[in-house]
Amino acid sequence: MEFKESIRLQKQFNNLIPGGAHTYAKGDDQFPEGMAPYIVRGKGCRLWDVDGNEFIEYGNGLRAVGLGHAFEPIVDAVTEQLKFGANFGRPSTIELECAEEFLSIIDADMVKFCKNGSDSLDGGIKLARAYTGRDKVGMCASHPFFSVHDWFIGTTPMAGGVPECIKKLTTKFYYNDLPSAEKMFAENPGQIACVILEAHKYDDPVDNFLHKLKDLCHKNGALFILDEMITGFRWHIGGAQKKFNIVPDLSTWGKAMGNGFAISALSGKREIMELGGLNHNKERVFLLSTTHGAETHAMAAAIATIKFYKENNVIERLYEQGTKLEHGIMKASRDLSLEDKVMVLGPPCCSVYTSRDQHNQPSQPFRTLFMQETMKRGLIMPSTIISYSHSDADIAETVEKIHEALIVYKKALQEGIEKYLKGRSVQPVWRKYNNEAAAH
Repeated sequence: MEFKESIRLQKQFNNLIPGGAHTYAKGDDQFPEGMAPYIVRGKGCRLWDVDGNEFIEYGNGLRAVGLGHAFEPIVDAVTEQLKFGANFGRPSTIELECAEEFLSIIDADMVKFCKNGSDSLDGGIKLARAYTGRDKVGMCASHPFFSVHDWFIGTTPMAGGVPECIKKLTTKFYYNDLPSAEKMFAENPGQIACVILEAHKYDDPVDNFLHKLKDLCHKNGALFILDEMITGFRWHIGGAQKKFNIVPDLSTWGKAMGNGFAISALSGKREIMELGGLNHNKERVFLLSTTHGAETHAMAAAIATIKFYKENNVIERLYEQGTKLEHGIMKASRDLSLEDKVMVLGPPCCSVYTSRDQHNQPSQPFRTLFMQETMKRGLIMPSTIISYSHSDADIAETVEKIHEALIVYKKALQEGIEKYLKGRSVQPVWRKYNNEAAAH
């Protein structure tokens, strides 16, 4: 497999686009050197790049594509809606239809649509601050990403450009660690407006953690916000909140709710959401006023996606196919005595894999080698995230190619990775300098 045209385009991309991509997780530094393909089309679970290479993809647009690329029921709904216009000077009737359809799957009173997850999270935090009269945000530090906005980015190594005064407004606690949340509230009495976290990542909530955390928030006068960007439309059609039977004050949605089309949402209790509306006499809150937030074709995509989920066993299939993939990978790993090096973690509907070195430590070089060897064989898999379109045949082909890649992985463990890895290692997104070694 060759990447000549992608390599040629790489300089042009980086010359015109900072980082060469519009999302850091899609950047050149996240893929093996010389193997960062530029995509021209996708269908189902497969992609084709500018060099004509065909891949089975795992990751699915950073989890935004739950059904499959160019999925016909969604494309048909979008195409039909576009015939009537995309954006008007007053609300379109499809906005009400989309709100009704969306609210039918969750326990919330109102919803406001926007274009990306970061904006919906920021809207939730603004509402919480207005509702409570407080400034600070309690963030779950066990979860890797929430928003592009300063309240979150200021907590990361890439905090360049974020004022120190903003950084001080976010404090942290840890998942399944109620004492850390209790300590956070004790150290910031009467200051925390809200607590925000994903309902689930890799570890299940222990000892009724989510419900106890919600009670702790309310006891301390803070709102309880769930980020359903990833868990929504994967864990359950109504998100992880439905799976774990908990109703948050506010919740945020995006990614798979439009099967790749740009739509996100903030939903919650009427008394909180209405602060951004017209039916109250309190101070007005400027809530998610976006020019493109209610584009009709995005609404059509969301409606069609929700209806397809309702009419088909999408969630069940994600779990089933994800389980088949996990079992296949783990068998291949065990057959080569690598089960402590390469394993699958997380729920089958949205899993990731480990890449560990000779000392069983997480290793970016070995992650790069694994990606290098799987890409050579026609797989793009920064994760093991499944879609509705992954068939049994796709998974069988994937497992066979992973087994071949793991043979090389084992040789690198025994003989030294430098003998097999071509080029530099992939890099973590969260680093202060592009070249950490040179910076120090």
